[in-house]
Amino acid sequence: MQINQHSALIVIDVQNGFCPGGHLAVAEGDQIVPLINQLAGYFANIVITQDWHPDNHISFAENHPGKQAFETITLDYGPQVLWPSHCVQGSHDAELHPDLQLASAQLILRKGFHTHIDSYSAFVEADQQTQTGLSSYLKERQIDTVFLVGLATDFCVAWSALDARKFGFETYVIEDACRGIDLNGSLAEAWRNMQNAGVHRIHSYDILK
Repeated sequence: MQINQHSALIVIDVQNGFCPGGHLAVAEGDQIVPLINQLAGYFANIVITQDWHPDNHISFAENHPGKQAFETITLDYGPQVLWPSHCVQGSHDAELHPDLQLASAQLILRKGFHTHIDSYSAFVEADQQTQTGLSSYLKERQIDTVFLVGLATDFCVAWSALDARKFGFETYVIEDACRGIDLNGSLAEAWRNMQNAGVHRIHSYDILK
């Protein structure tokens, strides 16, 4: 596996909120942290994303009277899963996992801060129109290949991978450096969608060997 100056590692939402003890914990979410730290040593270019919601965010079930977490509603931009309140701006839940050792990362991209739009993808928010600026940032730095790790495989990682392909990046998801939620079969569906879009599914040993 060729890693060079045109490659970037994108670390998706490895935050307290998505790890055990967090408000939207992904099973074993913290177990990927040592592996991400190890992989980071192979990359000159590293981007971190961080969910950063206001407390009145539209994706929070508590902001929809009569609705429960993990129900799906329809908003102006389409279906929206309602989540427990998580990664609220400035909270411990929103902080990056304390064991992440990514001092060489050049960019921390905060997403999901628009009250009325959710944002799984690191590239485009859920309305499929509002861009985060990440694509332009990477292209300005002559990066053409991205490797994605983080949480959760079937939501923020998968949506980011699909959008990376739409923007023309060669895209790899390092499977064992991610963990999924698997909500009603969402994990298998995410992998099918990524495969159909030309996303490469690889293992950490493809880089570390």
